[in-house]
Amino acid sequence: MRIAIIVQARMGSTRLPGKVLRKVSGKPLLGYLIERLRKVKQMDHLVVATTHQAEDQIIVDYCQALNVDVFRGSEGNVLDRYIQAGKFALADIVVRITADCPIIDPQIVDQLITFYLSHDYHFVSNALMRTFPYGMEVEVFSLKDLIRAADCSTTAEEQEHVTPVFYLHPKSFKIFNVTFPEDLSRYRLTVDTPADFEVVKHLIETLYPSNPFFNLNEMILLLKEHPEWVELNAHIPHKTLKSLRTQSE
Repeated sequence: MRIAIIVQARMGSTRLPGKVLRKVSGKPLLGYLIERLRKVKQMDHLVVATTHQAEDQIIVDYCQALNVDVFRGSEGNVLDRYIQAGKFALADIVVRITADCPIIDPQIVDQLITFYLSHDYHFVSNALMRTFPYGMEVEVFSLKDLIRAADCSTTAEEQEHVTPVFYLHPKSFKIFNVTFPEDLSRYRLTVDTPADFEVVKHLIETLYPSNPFFNLNEMILLLKEHPEWVELNAHIPHKTLKSLRTQSE
């Protein structure tokens, strides 16, 4: 069974254009994400899925320099981009990660993959009912089920945001939400705004030099020591399905 991690990434963004290649200590955020995802034990193929837009050529060039496969597909219909990227990767199982999550914990990715493989669900996520911090989102499903789900998609939201086709059609798909023992949903470790970037920048600059693969627990301990960092992006409204319509990946 071939497992592919597919990362959606593009330069366009409503609130922070070019964020995926914004640098911390000389390295683009996408570079940190790729480095961390390469530590996932249950992965056969890593693919970055971007668009045909000319502005995204820089993502292609960067990934090729890192020897990471790139697939280019639809800008607006990200659901189809994932299907085609999954076929490109010859994937049986797809793990969806977004480039908004540059410091995702690879142990969490493995945890979700393990849960999916050992249970009978069509879709497994840790973001349906939030207990993990924002920026730790992992979604796992089979390519076959994603293709089947695409046949159910009827709205722009479902095509743009890929996985609503699973949880908005509960009669057709069995889904499960993996939770964290402690509710950490108040923490924003995603990068969607300038304030988010500052929080992640603090974490990377502090932890990365001595421990490049710092885990979630280490991030939370540091944030508890620096509540002023948490306050930097505490005011940012979290995305909902309706608000996602006007946001970029």
